[in-house]
Amino acid sequence: MTGGVEAARPRYRLLVLLVPLSLACACAAKKPRPDALKVDDLNIKGTKQVSEGSIKSKILTTDTPWWEPLWPFDKGPSYYDPNAWEADKRRIERYYQAKGYYQARVLSDEVKPEGKNAVKLEVTVREGEPTRIDAVSVTGLEPLTEEQRTHALAALPLKKGDVFEEENWNGVKELIQGRLREMGYAEAEVTGEAQVDVATQLATVDLRAALGSRYKFGNVFVSTDPNPKVSPKRIIEQAQGAIRKGSWFSESALAEAQARVFAMGVFGAVKVNRGGPDREASTVPVVVDVREAPLRSVRLGGGLGIDATRQEARALAEWTNRNIFGGLRRLTVRGRVGYAFLPSFYAGDDVKSGVIGDVTTEFEQPRFLFRDLRLQASVTGEKGLEQAYSFYGGRLRTGVIWQPHPNLSIFPAYNQERFRLQGRVDGNETIPPITLGCRERDTGDENAPCNIALSYLETTIEWDRRDERTEPRNGFYAALSIQAGGGPLQGDFTYIRLLPDVRYYYSFGEQQRLTVAGKLRMGTLVPYRNEETGLRQSSIVNRFFSGGGSSMRGFNSRRLSPLTPLNPDDPETTTVPVGGNSLFETSLELRYRVTESLVVASFWDTGAVGTDSLSFGGNSPLNNRLYHALGLGLRYLTLVGPIRLDIARRLNIGSPLPIEPSGSTYTLPSSGTCFGLGGKKREYAGAPDGLCTIQLSIGEAF
Repeated sequence: MTGGVEAARPRYRLLVLLVPLSLACACAAKKPRPDALKVDDLNIKGTKQVSEGSIKSKILTTDTPWWEPLWPFDKGPSYYDPNAWEADKRRIERYYQAKGYYQARVLSDEVKPEGKNAVKLEVTVREGEPTRIDAVSVTGLEPLTEEQRTHALAALPLKKGDVFEEENWNGVKELIQGRLREMGYAEAEVTGEAQVDVATQLATVDLRAALGSRYKFGNVFVSTDPNPKVSPKRIIEQAQGAIRKGSWFSESALAEAQARVFAMGVFGAVKVNRGGPDREASTVPVVVDVREAPLRSVRLGGGLGIDATRQEARALAEWTNRNIFGGLRRLTVRGRVGYAFLPSFYAGDDVKSGVIGDVTTEFEQPRFLFRDLRLQASVTGEKGLEQAYSFYGGRLRTGVIWQPHPNLSIFPAYNQERFRLQGRVDGNETIPPITLGCRERDTGDENAPCNIALSYLETTIEWDRRDERTEPRNGFYAALSIQAGGGPLQGDFTYIRLLPDVRYYYSFGEQQRLTVAGKLRMGTLVPYRNEETGLRQSSIVNRFFSGGGSSMRGFNSRRLSPLTPLNPDDPETTTVPVGGNSLFETSLELRYRVTESLVVASFWDTGAVGTDSLSFGGNSPLNNRLYHALGLGLRYLTLVGPIRLDIARRLNIGSPLPIEPSGSTYTLPSSGTCFGLGGKKREYAGAPDGLCTIQLSIGEAF
């Protein structure tokens, strides 16, 4: 198991293709020699049991993809090399043998000119019949208990009647060996032989296990840099969270110990290995090899976001000291500053613009009270613009993170938030404080700024078993956020807020090029009755919104929400989102990796945001408010995450978006269905927003 560091990457939405795309043309491959011919097409005939695509992935010669002239990021055209082609014909036969077809032969091949500068290659194969397994025997497991033998041999990839594949043959030895080592047999080795009778097309498999002694974990030792700044005692303490002296040896415990040490956040490299076993004591020592990373770091960056409702540019900076007072205490200061235009910088008199930004100071104390508990406190100041309001304010959070396993964390925290909101959309239009969730001021001036104070406890539980966070291909993620505010904690609102989030990923195929990803996210905000107003009122700052690159892609950013019209008497009035008390989102996405850097995707998103709290009965706020969108996507994989382009078309299923305050009515403006094109409709799902969107962002959708 190896560790990795994930950099924090904000997501930015872009609806235009950027100029730097043209700079990638320099990546195209050069001809290996002046007279080299491009391979326009490579056709393998006679394939039935083995796919043509899997054969092409195992040979050197490839055909030039049709999109190569349109996609300058890849390695460029493929060229014909006669020597490589001759070797590839032998590779085709050898690949068939590895798949169990020992009688497969290349019958013929042709190199056909295609104009002056290209060729077309064609090869014909005869697959023959596969070789099947006639018998499987495993010896050497006699010292094990019946339960241990059953576990060691469960669901093996080789059994009588299966096609004999060399990949499975090698894999079954590694599988049994790994299971034996998980039982404490640290030196277990599994060998064997397979006899293939080409005439009868039968294979006999003989596996032999050498168990050796059964070991327990011994002492933990540390190998580190000269004059280390991190105490070896702290490293040993973390490793012992997975490796307990006297417990049976297992390689999964070594992997967990490595993850725990790497999660300390101060090492550039970590490797946990077993040392030489003590055969007399039947123990195995553990060696933790670490290399310290710089304890101080500075990161700088910037971003640009453009969509139909918001345009902004930001600069980002972060400073971190990972050992500020000794003891691996961490202090991080991060900030963002920029300028935003709503809805766009060219909107004339209707534009609302201003400086936006935030700065956060975060302190973390590891080993708070005991090993797996960390104290974390942060304070944030923020100034921002949203479609319905502008604001400035601050947040204070303090809590403890309990991480009993590298994949599991539980974070209870106390939070205070203070905001001063101005519901002014432009120079003339305002949002009443009651719509924002503010109480009316004694002055009776609806245009006056209002203050919102939240005080709440929040517990966040995360169970993350994804293979990686930036571009997951296998595994799952589950999280639950629970907030309880007001009451004895004071604050302007008493409420409960729940937000569960579940995601699943599975890849299949020979090279796991096809990935199925799914997401389910629900939320409910239950406000209690306000004693002063008698209303069950919530604040806009903690309501739910959806829409955008990482949620329901059939809407632009935060546009899937109850709306308020700025002038109910004007049928062409602008609407702004004000959020709701219920959220429901699902996504199903198919991703196919065409090349090492190019991924295509198709997706189906659903989503709804309701004015009332979530329920599933007859009075559910989601009734007739569940919107659907189908779309296609393109991803270009980079070191900082995939650059993602998604185009979505919302299905005309459902009603227009709800209007707030309750009881307000206005005439829906006529609008083009997709980017102003197509027939015009006054009544359609999700009106008044158009039915099509484009999202360009950095980072996977989920």
